[in-house]
Amino acid sequence: MNWKYRTIFPFEVNVMPVPKDVANGQTVEIRITIQRTGNYSNTKYFLRYFQFDGQGTLQYYNEPPYLPNDLYQLPTEQFRLYYTSTSAVSQSFDVWISDSFVNEKQITFQFNSSD
Repeated sequence: MNWKYRTIFPFEVNVMPVPKDVANGQTVEIRITIQRTGNYSNTKYFLRYFQFDGQGTLQYYNEPPYLPNDLYQLPTEQFRLYYTSTSAVSQSFDVWISDSFVNEKQITFQFNSSD
């Protein structure tokens, strides 16, 4: 592919508000929408995440939980993730959403323990 003529379409990520507190065993729904600034039909979007405080699982709908730092292709531009706490301490994790044109957005989630 001739990179000189490749058009890059940046995107934004919108996240609906999430609770500030989560209890051990509780699941929080995270609604995310990718908003394109251009429209290239072959654009693919990917997700990876890394948890750096506390413990929990993140998954796409009822799919198996994501593994940290692994790259997963997103089938749609509007989707829900489900985070389930598995610890009784504050929890923090980052989600990176990238596209097939090397654009990337980072979202940080932080939850206080409500146990």
